[in-house]
Amino acid sequence: MGLACIETLFSPVEAEIVRSRLAAAGIMAVLFDAGIASLIGPGVSGIRIMVDADDEAVARAELARPL
Repeated sequence: MGLACIETLFSPVEAEIVRSRLAAAGIMAVLFDAGIASLIGPGVSGIRIMVDADDEAVARAELARPL
């Protein structure tokens, strides 16, 4: 068991929307580097969306679905 990065985003708001979308689908996701991104400004440091490696394929499929 480990973590897998499924996406890197540069907007804290967008990253939180993706995390919430995954949570609604029953997939726990964690935002890495969100704190540093808010300190140095959006668009400079990416926010990594991490999920359990066992959930990676399901998470990617969920994000590929249109809203």
